[in-house]
Amino acid sequence: MTVMATWKVWREASWGWLYPNWCHLCDAERAAAENGYVGDHCRSQVRFIEPPYCQRCGLPFKGALSTPFECENCRGESFEFEFARASVIANETVRLALHQYKYHRALWMEPCLTQWLVSGAVPALTNQGWTCIVPVPLHSVRYREREFNQASRLAHRLGAALGIPVQENWIVRTAPTPTQTRLNRRERAVNVQNAFETVKNASARNQSVIIVDDILTTGATTNAVAQVVRELGADRICVWTLARAVL
Repeated sequence: MTVMATWKVWREASWGWLYPNWCHLCDAERAAAENGYVGDHCRSQVRFIEPPYCQRCGLPFKGALSTPFECENCRGESFEFEFARASVIANETVRLALHQYKYHRALWMEPCLTQWLVSGAVPALTNQGWTCIVPVPLHSVRYREREFNQASRLAHRLGAALGIPVQENWIVRTAPTPTQTRLNRRERAVNVQNAFETVKNASARNQSVIIVDDILTTGATTNAVAQVVRELGADRICVWTLARAVL
């Protein structure tokens, strides 16, 4: 057995001792480390987003449509990105997984979350001319609380799958904005207004940028980031998130 193989066996055994091999979402079925301790039944509840959906924000539509459409939430709205898409619907299972990941530092769930993100994003983004990824920055106060930026970690996983770099030194979050959870669309937009700034000497000239975050609701946060990336000279901007809230 090689040194790397021995290390993997030791690591898996250690994780199995620290984190019992049961699903950390339902506690009702067995689950392994390679699946982020999320069991088969819980993973079967995840719904990947497929057409039809809004061509601008990616909101899935229940019904049969054969032509591109724009949802009523996007009509009259001005976005700095070409389009926003997500891999899965933010149903109860996905929200619980993200909550554990973000607020309880359940980093062992990352393989499962990454699988959902990559499975939806890579087929759609490959060979489309995208040159780099920018994760939504986390304010330093939030970073000290969580000890990691979930958008950054997911962005690096997606970047590795696509073979393109992740740029974390172009923009910073300068305002520790309150949580968006209980805000409506307009309030969310106001909440993140002027929350992001460019870093001195940063440039996105001639770049086609994918902005990555964990979840998209109204697009207010990612649009604010896209506005700053646009100021840096980016040619194209799209948004991709792991999950899409369905209001």
